[in-house]
This record gives sequence, C-alpha cells and structure tokens, in this order.
Amino acid sequence: MAQQLNIGLIGYGFMGRTHSNAYRQAPQFFDLEYQPILKACCARNQEKIKAFAANWGYESFETDWKTLVARDDIDAVDICVPNNLHKEIAIAAAEAGKMILCEKPIAMNTAEAEEMCAAVEKAGVKNTVWYNYRRVPAVTLAKQLIDEGKLGRIFHYRANFLQDWTISEDLPQGGEALWRLDVEAAGSGVTGDLLAHCIDTAIWLNGSIKTVSAMTETFIKERQHQLTGKVEKVGIDDACAFLARCANGSLATFESTRYARGHKALYTFEINGEHASIKWDLHDLHRLDWFDHGDESRVRGWRSIHVTDGDHPYMDHWWVPGLQIGYEHSFVHQVADFLEGLAKGEAVSPTFRDALETQKVCDAVLASGKSGQWVEVG
Repeated sequence: MAQQLNIGLIGYGFMGRTHSNAYRQAPQFFDLEYQPILKACCARNQEKIKAFAANWGYESFETDWKTLVARDDIDAVDICVPNNLHKEIAIAAAEAGKMILCEKPIAMNTAEAEEMCAAVEKAGVKNTVWYNYRRVPAVTLAKQLIDEGKLGRIFHYRANFLQDWTISEDLPQGGEALWRLDVEAAGSGVTGDLLAHCIDTAIWLNGSIKTVSAMTETFIKERQHQLTGKVEKVGIDDACAFLARCANGSLATFESTRYARGHKALYTFEINGEHASIKWDLHDLHRLDWFDHGDESRVRGWRSIHVTDGDHPYMDHWWVPGLQIGYEHSFVHQVADFLEGLAKGEAVSPTFRDALETQKVCDAVLASGKSGQWVEVG
C-alpha cells in the first residue's frame, strides 16, 4: 500500500492549478510508492482559496502560509506565489523539516537563491524547482540522444521564448495576476519569467554557460500600479536577447520578449552538432525534429519524430502510440519523478542547487544588459 505524502500548496493561480492537477494525476498513471494527498492549500483571500480547495479536493485551507508550514500534518510545501515570497517561505519550510517544491525562478536573485540552498541542505530536506519543460517527452528524448553522443561535438545552441500579452500601455503593473510586471514582486521581467526556462533547458542539455553579452529593453517606461493607483516607473525588462559562450566550447543565442505580436507562447530551441541537429517547438511539443548527416545522401534531410511510442520517455504510462499528450503532463511527470526519487532516497533534478546555476546566468544577463559588457557567470 502506498505511503501518503501530505501536500501543502501555497498559491492558487495558474501554477497552483497545474500542480494540483499533477498531484491528482500522477498516481493514476504511475506506479508510485508515495501517494500525494491534497491536505491543505493557502492564500490570503479566504473566499477564493476556499473555492479553490473545494474545486481541487483539498481537505482544508489556510489564509496564512506560516500556519500551513507549521502544521504537523504537512509533509511537503509547494510554493506557487510571486518570486519575492519564495525565499522566506522556503527557508521557513526547510527549518520546519518540510520537503519543498518551488516554482521558478527559484528566487529574486543569486543571493536569495544561495540562502535557500543553504537552508535546504542544512535541513537535509528533499527539494525541487518546477522547470517542467525538462519533462516534455520530446525534450527528454533530446537529452538522451545528446548524452548518447549522437550529435557529436556541439557547436551551436539557440533558443527563444516569445509572447505578446503586455504590448498595451493600458495594462497595469502589480497586483493579482499582473505581479510579473512589478519588479518588486518579480525581480525581473522576461529574463526570470521566460528565459529562465530556456536557460535551465540549455544547461541540462548542453552544459554550463560561462559568459554572456546581453541587451534588454523596457518599451513602456511607466504604467499605473494596480495596488497604489499611481503611475509608476516600470522596472522589469520587456525584452532580452543575449549571446553566450558555453563550457563545452559551443556558442549560444537566446531571445525573449512579450512584444512579439502573434506569439502567445512560442518556445523553441535548436542544437547543431558535428553529426546531427535537433529542433523542438512547444507549439508542437510531441514532435522532435532530427537531422542526421550519417543518413544516405539521397534521402538525407530533416525528419519529424512523433514522440508517442512506448519506448519514448514517459510514454509507456499514457496512451497507445500515435496519441500525444500535452503541456500539463510535464508537471505530472515531475511529480512522478519526485516521488520515485523520494522512494529511492535520491535527489531529483532540478534541485535548488541546480536552479541556483540558472539564477546566476539570469543575474549575469541582467548585469550585462545594464553595462553593455560581457559578464562572467557567477
């Protein structure tokens, strides 16, 4: 019989829904020694968190995260709140001996992330950060092919993450749902929100990033703040593009913006190696494009691998070959991997320490954007 793991979720927005769904779905499709129990959820708005708890089946709710963290019946704390709250909650949870699953980016900056790493490592609690794109089967397949040496030496890594939802100057900054536009709550704009995903995936697939040269831009300089009602300076970056040199000698380019009209969530990456190349697109997430120079020249060309067969990563847990899965399943996979690691006594990446490396790159990018100079990571 599976051992229960009582989850305490803090936050009820978009990520709160994806995580709650993942906890409910994982034991239905994976044979796990731990059964996640939706024990309690927490938010300041009592009416909204009560409705959230009822909808997702949480046994109880709180309006003060400190009360939730202190509860003896909570085993793991899931942090789904704005970035400026991550550090305080994570450190308190670690000191209370709770496991921690934290949304990305791990913190507002490297200094905070280092404090969080020190806290979880001192307490010896299991921890992970929700960089969910690692768990898309096609992306995991790319990792396997790279680790098997099928690309050979890697020369280039390029990625972008494009959106268009903040173009209107009438959009306010701050407050519920719009905290990502408030530098005091988010720490940064597209760098921490979107590029952090690209950077984490790049480090996982291609290794460490050593130096960066970035440019950032805030297109709308002032916006009304939802909480104060005043027109205030905008402190986040609306767009960012940067060059990077990687530890394996490859060159990398990254671009992210919320001002690419027509793109809601275009995340792509391409990797060019000595023997082969890989491309992936979030809009077609169940496919991995593959070019192998070793193919016979008459039929050599890009092929599209439909990642739905039972020998593809994670897919033996889902449907019959040919029937794809979606975005939400990446969170289900992360829950399953975390619980399997817990059963084996193993850390499951990305840990806080892994996410610290991504945070260091983000901070170097922002520093370079301000100085106009190449910056060494860390």
